[in-house]
Amino acid sequence: MDTGLVAALGDWRARPGPLARALAAAVRDAVVDGRLPAGTRLPPERELARTLRLSRGTVVAALSLLRADGWLRTRHGSGSAVRLPARLTERTAPWSLDRGGALGADLDLTLAVTAAPHDAYRAALARAAELTAPLLVDSGVATAGLPRLRALLADRYTRAGLATRPEQILVTAGAQAALTLLLDHLHTDRTAPVLVENPAHPGALAVLRARRARLLPVPVSAADGWDTARLTTAVRRHRPRLAYLVPDFHDPTGAHMDPAARRTVAALAERHDLTVLADETLRDLDLRTPPGTEPHLAGARVIQIGSVSKTLWSGLRVGWIRAGADLVRQLRLRPLQAQLAPPPLEQLITAELLGAPLPALLADRRARLRAQRDHLAGLLAGTGWTYTVPAGGLSLWLHLGGTGPRAASLAARAAARGLALSPGPRFAADRATLTRHLRLPFTATPETLTRAVELLRACDTV
Repeated sequence: MDTGLVAALGDWRARPGPLARALAAAVRDAVVDGRLPAGTRLPPERELARTLRLSRGTVVAALSLLRADGWLRTRHGSGSAVRLPARLTERTAPWSLDRGGALGADLDLTLAVTAAPHDAYRAALARAAELTAPLLVDSGVATAGLPRLRALLADRYTRAGLATRPEQILVTAGAQAALTLLLDHLHTDRTAPVLVENPAHPGALAVLRARRARLLPVPVSAADGWDTARLTTAVRRHRPRLAYLVPDFHDPTGAHMDPAARRTVAALAERHDLTVLADETLRDLDLRTPPGTEPHLAGARVIQIGSVSKTLWSGLRVGWIRAGADLVRQLRLRPLQAQLAPPPLEQLITAELLGAPLPALLADRRARLRAQRDHLAGLLAGTGWTYTVPAGGLSLWLHLGGTGPRAASLAARAAARGLALSPGPRFAADRATLTRHLRLPFTATPETLTRAVELLRACDTV
């Protein structure tokens, strides 16, 4: 008996419905969960029937279901092997969004993330594995990043108009790791507040609060962006030493800082001894046609933070800091730096993806996200809820108006019907506002977005 296959399928007979459908579903779930790796060859039909104590007809029916649905590839003389269907590997939407993610809901719209570019990632992984030989004879101790990756990142900044040398790049295990390392080094005056946007990304807020930072929120809106007059007043009155801003397709509003505002922020920072941490994680997800050419938020007191987690895949934990070479050297001396550095293999994969494949990957990703964004906006027409269609990013910031339920209440109703959502207060820097907002990512498939909005509208009428 093939005990490995039996163990991978689990207690599949307990599933409801005919045995053939239950077996097909068990094989599919085992492939998705990694218990049955894609490419695994199944035993011949007679042997499989004997192993599972089934009639051959039931096995044939189950395999036919899998083959018709794209989960099985059969070649004459080579038998059958399980695989992931093209409809999963060719989309940007994570498979788990349709299965409830980690929250157990039927639909999970709490995360604004995409699936990996499947074929390109696997090809990059194969090429990266071939390049590991010289790394394996060294210590593996964390450095500022692999030289090739630092050079690629520096070149990208330089080609975008911000001259950068490789020694100005420090590679980290994602954008939050970069923020954590920078706060560990720069947040020395605990009496001074840290200026942040309201709303702001919950992950960044969590990092700041974990460092016991006193937050100074300034508003940003999807329609109007940053109020530079209020920002200037806040800096002059409260004297923050640090600011954390997301100038490019701000999460969750999607706002995009115009060139004049960028110049104002940079000048304000230099004039008032303010260090600005500019999170550019979403910069490449420009959904305008063609993409814009706004300069980086830059200046003598501006530090850029980047990451591939939103552009390519959140499972690829590679980010970076672009700063002065002296600051990079100082950051390398921090005890946290080694803990916040990504493994060499992930850096190799990132370097492969940031090379020749990147333009085509970005073009495809932008086109898909643009279509999903427009589909979501169309579904919301006529609801009475207001929103601004963002020029980029991954989500739409929805305002529920003043007469309907508050966001937390509507999200609770939706959760009871199997739809997980993120209400506005989760993004509130002051913990008390944004009670009539919801963030709706458009990273799911059009079919999933349609189901989600139908559920949301039904909950609003209760």
